[in-house]
Amino acid sequence: MKLISWNVNGLRSVLRKNFLEFLETEKPDILCMQETKCTLDDIEQLWPSSYKTFWNSAQKKGYSGTAIFTRERPLQVTPDLGIAEHDTEGRVQTAEYPGFFLVNVYTPNSKRELTRLPYRQQWDRDFLAYLKRLEEKKPVVFCGDLNVAHRELDLANPKANMRNHGFTPEERAGFDALEQAGFVDTFRQFEKGGGHYTWWSPMSGARSRNVGWRLDYWLISAALRPRLKNAFIRSAVGGSDHCPVGMELE
Repeated sequence: MKLISWNVNGLRSVLRKNFLEFLETEKPDILCMQETKCTLDDIEQLWPSSYKTFWNSAQKKGYSGTAIFTRERPLQVTPDLGIAEHDTEGRVQTAEYPGFFLVNVYTPNSKRELTRLPYRQQWDRDFLAYLKRLEEKKPVVFCGDLNVAHRELDLANPKANMRNHGFTPEERAGFDALEQAGFVDTFRQFEKGGGHYTWWSPMSGARSRNVGWRLDYWLISAALRPRLKNAFIRSAVGGSDHCPVGMELE
């Protein structure tokens, strides 16, 4: 089973570029998208018949949003966290399958001046509690743009970004808490080195120079670790300032 996550930074934009070609080439069993920035009604597009599609759009038009494309119909799909302060921006979807829960998440950005950092810390606590409640029923896989580079090797210039949004001690501690709770960063099961990024600033040719950040992840419950076959980053895929990331489960 191949699962892919991609912050498309505007689905309508990436549709004009390479989205359908990417879908045909990769043929994922499940594709999770973040920052769709649209509703289903905004798009005049017939999706491949092999996929069922599920959407969670923000109340604010053209902002945030998530979507899941899946070959196997889930037992059910639930939007949001069930917490009013978190549930207006279309940031979470949960799809239940026979063997696991799949959670697609677009984590809030703490903003350049860290004005949203306290909110982000509350989000991290509430999101982890939500994952653990799901895990009481069956294992969990979750993916998305978590808006944090976890360790120094997850961004090109860690020293220069120590207090910048996406690399604050508080945000990194939120990721630590995920691992301490038993969730496994799938990519780091196969690749221990640096230089592997999923987001690049559109300024100054950062992508061509590979001056990037690893902000996009697949994590799994420890119980699923024996089924993990592979994890990968598709850094050559353009169309967004983020690239797709994926994993394969037996």
